[in-house]
Amino acid sequence: MTIQRGSGRPTEGSTTRRARLFAANPHGKPPVHTAVRNAKLAAIPVAFAGRQAAGVGKRAMGRSAGEVDREIQMRTAQHIFEVLGELKGCATKLGQLLAIYELALPRELAEPYKIALSQLQDSAPAMLPRSVHAAMAASMGENWRWHFREFDDRRAAAASLGQVHRAVWRDGTPVAVKVMYPGGRQAVANDLDQLRRMSTLATVFVPGADVKGVTEAICACVLDELDYAAEADHQRAFAAAYADDPDFYIPRVVEQRGDVLITEWLDGTPLPRIVAAGTRAERDRVGMQLVRFMASSWIRSGLLYGDPHPGNFRVLPDGRLGIVDFGACTPWPAEGFEEWAFDYCDALFNGGPTDLEAAARRHGFCEPSRTLDAEDLFNMMVPCIEPFQHPTYRFTTRWLRKQVLRVTNPRLSNALRQATMPAHYTPFARSMLTLVGAIGQLETEGSFRDEVGRWHPTLHELVTRPAEEGAAPVDLAVARRKRAEQAARHISVG
Repeated sequence: MTIQRGSGRPTEGSTTRRARLFAANPHGKPPVHTAVRNAKLAAIPVAFAGRQAAGVGKRAMGRSAGEVDREIQMRTAQHIFEVLGELKGCATKLGQLLAIYELALPRELAEPYKIALSQLQDSAPAMLPRSVHAAMAASMGENWRWHFREFDDRRAAAASLGQVHRAVWRDGTPVAVKVMYPGGRQAVANDLDQLRRMSTLATVFVPGADVKGVTEAICACVLDELDYAAEADHQRAFAAAYADDPDFYIPRVVEQRGDVLITEWLDGTPLPRIVAAGTRAERDRVGMQLVRFMASSWIRSGLLYGDPHPGNFRVLPDGRLGIVDFGACTPWPAEGFEEWAFDYCDALFNGGPTDLEAAARRHGFCEPSRTLDAEDLFNMMVPCIEPFQHPTYRFTTRWLRKQVLRVTNPRLSNALRQATMPAHYTPFARSMLTLVGAIGQLETEGSFRDEVGRWHPTLHELVTRPAEEGAAPVDLAVARRKRAEQAARHISVG
């Protein structure tokens, strides 16, 4: 273990071995030149085609088709893992999403991608000590070591846009030091420019969507994660909202300067380990804790937690769920969100296709001039509310795979081709889809209806009772007042 004392001179002789992927890069920095990054991404399908061509020869030599195909899949998965890990930035964000949404693939095809991409969440190549030291000095000054009693040059964990080091703050507090990769901003800017250029292709599949608006919203979310000062503010808000909570723990922010964020060190079992080897009871309990945190977050903090992928959670020894990485947060609820949620729930649980079409048009999910197959939209949406139609429900990868394949079906009658999504709902969509992916990986069983209803009682009322003829519509003013009172109770208890 390479420990640098606060007053000592850095020693690099015993530093950790350079990651294999950076054999040609002596500084451990991700490539930032657009042409280099694009070439590396473009090499993935080219290499895949080459492996398929080589596979023909291997089959001719007597190897079974199944064995050859699996070898191709494993090599391609490893190639994706290596390229995305080396590029970091937005590419690693893509890898985090793929590690969850490979659930949409058939099991025999998905397994090698699941193995390789899951590694990506914690296994991106590390910066070498000299790069870490330079990044620390750039944000905290040349005397940055004065602030620490100890600083471990070895990376303790990977982040999509940086990496985390273990250290001891000058007052003796064990801390996590998050450092942005040198050149990370430029790399992300290049990736986002490429995303903007490629996003127009999406209109082939969703011609009714505001692709440009949603793309810009996605870009804004990613850029927000580069602002460590904002991330520190978000984490402070969550820490205050969940202080002394029996179910959750938010590490305290110790210091933030430039591209360095220092928080309390959080020991615990990473959630991916629970996904891989947890007992049934552990998976159910942790999955419901995830739902509880996400359902309560904007009630208690006024912020939407935007990135609930498994790598951002730790199960503490006392059973609490520890949460890290607050870069992807946004003030919530957005204007009009509550009305949309109530109208959609009412239409799906108590109404029919006509009611759903009216809600979609009222809230901007279908352009006024565009036709909408309301029957198809209703039939597509109803299976998604299945977990809330039963006292208890078990999420399974089979169910999630079925829903993803169904809504991405490119058939011309697919109502989603006729619909769109207001861009300001993008953070919510990202957050909820990632949450569903996480609890799908855990295959959580519990009362999702009651857990969400605990924090959103008016929605719970719509879900649990059929609409009565002539019943008064939901009073949103009353709902908002109840929500404010609920938040105030938690603040006073904290």
